[in-house]
Amino acid sequence: MNEITTTGEKKLVLVTGRSHPELAVDVAENLGTELLETEIRPFANGEIYVRYSESVRGSDVFVLQSHCTPINEWVMEQLIMIDALKRASAKRITVIAPFFPYARQDKKHRGREPISARLMADLFRTAGADRIITVDLHTSQIQGFFDGPVDHLVALPTLAGYVKDNYGGSSLAVVSPDAGRIKVAENWSEALGGVPLAFIHKTRDIDRPNESKANRVVGDVEGRMCVLVDDMIDTGGTIVQAADACMNAGAKGVIIVATHAVFSGPAVERLENSCAEEVIVTNTLPIEDDKKFGKLTELSIAPLLARAVHEVFEDGSVTSLFDI
Repeated sequence: MNEITTTGEKKLVLVTGRSHPELAVDVAENLGTELLETEIRPFANGEIYVRYSESVRGSDVFVLQSHCTPINEWVMEQLIMIDALKRASAKRITVIAPFFPYARQDKKHRGREPISARLMADLFRTAGADRIITVDLHTSQIQGFFDGPVDHLVALPTLAGYVKDNYGGSSLAVVSPDAGRIKVAENWSEALGGVPLAFIHKTRDIDRPNESKANRVVGDVEGRMCVLVDDMIDTGGTIVQAADACMNAGAKGVIIVATHAVFSGPAVERLENSCAEEVIVTNTLPIEDDKKFGKLTELSIAPLLARAVHEVFEDGSVTSLFDI
């Protein structure tokens, strides 16, 4: 025979940047492994240096980074980590970006604007990424921006499970904060047993980001506990106005549910002082101690990420994770 065969086994390696080490440790624990020790430090002028402590040649490497503030630094750090892995002969490199950077800039509203989400996908690919794992993209079409497989995970089973356990005895209604996310609300309604749907009619000024005005509730929420669902909470203005609109429409109460707790600017103060009884989020992004408040409940996304990593590594089915 003229062929050479090997008996080597596949090797899974998990590495992380510096933005959210607690999440990375949780994912590693759920996988039953440890993080590969990585030296990451800044130079005096702000440039980033990365070096891995062990060989990654032939390994299936997963690079985890949560893109919180300062987002541009964490994006650049992850790109450099990917480049280092590519030059160290990693067999496959998978980006784990629980909160995809620049996801809200997914299309042009006016002339001479960028499509920054597409740029992020191109940067990951050029750096050497073969695959992306992310959670609850702002818009699903971002999956098509990356020239390779994208595993788009949903936090719905995790969040809906908590809502059912704690509010299952109440008369519920699922409310979308705008008409554009009604499909997500439909999925929530199905997950909660077919409860009624409603949405908030709102207007937004494209010249003033992070600002919108909730006008009225479309749908019947009177006497019901409203589950107000969105993919993220940034400054909190939209979601708090939506909660007020629900109460003005005769709702019994409101709970706010979102995957990504961006919590910029006045978000914490707005949420804490809002009419919502509870604010439920996941830990896709780190929440600093000064941004935690009494109404806040933080659920771990680590088990979902770990299961996705396991399925990708074992060439299994990621779709099976979406079953509720």
